[in-house]
Amino acid sequence: MIPLPLSRVAEITSGALTGMADPATVIRGPVVIDSRRAGPGSLFVAIKGERVDGHDFAARACAAGAAAVLATRPVEAPAVIVSDAQAALASLAAAVVADLPDVTVVGVTGSAGKTTTKDLLAGLAARIGPTVAPVGSYNNEIGHPLTVLRADAATRYLVLELSARNIGHIAYLAGIAPPRIGVVLNVGTAHLGVFGGKEAIARAKGELVEALPADGVAVLNADDPLVSAMSERTAARVTTFGRSAGAHIRAEAESLDERGRASFTLRTPSGSAPVRLRLHGAHAVENALAAAAAAYELGLPVTTIAEELSGAEPRSRWRMEVGDRPDGVMVINDAYNANPDSMRAAFRSLAAIGAGRRRFAVIAALRELGEESAALNEGVGRLAAGEGLEALIVVGPDAGPILAGAPGAVHVPDVEAAVAELSGRLAPGDVVLVKGPRAAGLERVAEAILGGDAR
Repeated sequence: MIPLPLSRVAEITSGALTGMADPATVIRGPVVIDSRRAGPGSLFVAIKGERVDGHDFAARACAAGAAAVLATRPVEAPAVIVSDAQAALASLAAAVVADLPDVTVVGVTGSAGKTTTKDLLAGLAARIGPTVAPVGSYNNEIGHPLTVLRADAATRYLVLELSARNIGHIAYLAGIAPPRIGVVLNVGTAHLGVFGGKEAIARAKGELVEALPADGVAVLNADDPLVSAMSERTAARVTTFGRSAGAHIRAEAESLDERGRASFTLRTPSGSAPVRLRLHGAHAVENALAAAAAAYELGLPVTTIAEELSGAEPRSRWRMEVGDRPDGVMVINDAYNANPDSMRAAFRSLAAIGAGRRRFAVIAALRELGEESAALNEGVGRLAAGEGLEALIVVGPDAGPILAGAPGAVHVPDVEAAVAELSGRLAPGDVVLVKGPRAAGLERVAEAILGGDAR
């Protein structure tokens, strides 16, 4: 972050310095919420969570080098005392962005594919200037400002992922770091139970394009009607991406190799170039096109975009990771999260990658689907049952609807039981898909099957 004296931090956050805090002390970053990440010149933000209270670790953070603590009550360390640590963190991030007039903020949202698109776009932006982007899925009211605060005077691009847990959430995040370019990938069924319907999800996702200035750019998915309709909600110029013939940035002549990696021709208004992705799954094409469309608006030529996309490796864990055992068993670890849309995409990938081989799937009941939960989970069961699997293993509670849709599935109580069940069935050359909601922890199944530890 840009260096700030503690007096300025107090001013920005409307905080009060404790008696042991020196107003002239300079915070040079990073700003952290984990005392184990504190270092010389850092600012430790004491967040009170459901299980852990950061205030209890204030002294430890300062012993590790933190210059001060942002806290809501006195601690045994130099501190700025505020009424709300999360709000203070947001105010600090907003002030830093305002002091960086040469930074272009690019926001990415959507029901699926945000993290992959953000990773691809960060690699593209780095081709033309110093770029800051979230690690993994730092996309909420805490991770978002923490990412912003990593920017400094040298930063030219902030590529940010914006997640919506309810109406108004994206508008709040966009207010911290106002985007100049906004990318909307899709409107799906993630968190359907929270929002109550896809139209409400679209309303929330569209807050990103509403936040764009008149001289900004909205990058919209031409293949998703709910996304393309967002062109009516922004004062910014609109460009589109997709497989549709009318998309400004589109994919033509797509194909998949034996490991489910897509090749296509990237078509732009100023020419075309071949792309051969190292990411797995046909749905990665949509993410690549979205990143390409935003990068094109940043001024990258199509040949450079194609070159970067073709060389990009997965940066974030448990998203279509494909691994092989010495005996030829292949494991597709897509266990970071799941919703009905991403389940369909994962099974399409399994069909492509596992063509001609015995295929297995390990899944868990989807969550946050509200009144439609039973019907949608039963639909997932029917989907899996129609895939010609050797076996479907359903892990954990609330599996009834999936089992109703897939009567031949095997139900097990936990990860360890899933590993035991699967291990006894696998033979050389088999392919296993592991996919479920984050809380299910199914990545441990993939790791165990590949030779790790399921504990």
